[in-house]
Amino acid sequence: MDYVQQRVAQEAAKAEGASASSSFFTPLNIIVLLFVLYATYSFLRPTPPPALPKEEPAVVFKTFTPRTLLPYNGENNMPVYLAVKGRVFDVTRGRNFYGPGGPYANFAGRDASRGLAKGSFDEDMLTKDLDGPLDTLADLDQEELDAMTGWEERFLEKYLVVGKLVAVGEEEKEE
Repeated sequence: MDYVQQRVAQEAAKAEGASASSSFFTPLNIIVLLFVLYATYSFLRPTPPPALPKEEPAVVFKTFTPRTLLPYNGENNMPVYLAVKGRVFDVTRGRNFYGPGGPYANFAGRDASRGLAKGSFDEDMLTKDLDGPLDTLADLDQEELDAMTGWEERFLEKYLVVGKLVAVGEEEKEE
């Protein structure tokens, strides 16, 4: 009988030890332990160095004629340029507006001064003779000149000036 009592006592001691360890490993305690470990890891983890923004490629200030400006209309992976009052702006960031298929696409690669001043997107607002003199805009009234100046100021705030627009034959004089 001693053997049976001894064996029952051993089993009872095992059950008490198991209940103490099984009460420690409850689902709630495991979740709390995982949370504490994650918080400690998040706090002590080394932070990666901040990534520097990618620099835009440098653009050389160039002198354009209406014919040399024409290819910069956003087609064939070319940048999108347009001119206002003799300044050539790189509007490539606004490709959705000024590039192919955009609402201002007919101004891309062209002198947009007259069209922007008159608020018209018609083809007849664009210079027809690419080898002729630049549009002097002499026939615009004060309201149209103010509208064009407003557009020019907006472009100066948002886009880089990459060159100037001159008539054919004047580009040698400018350099």
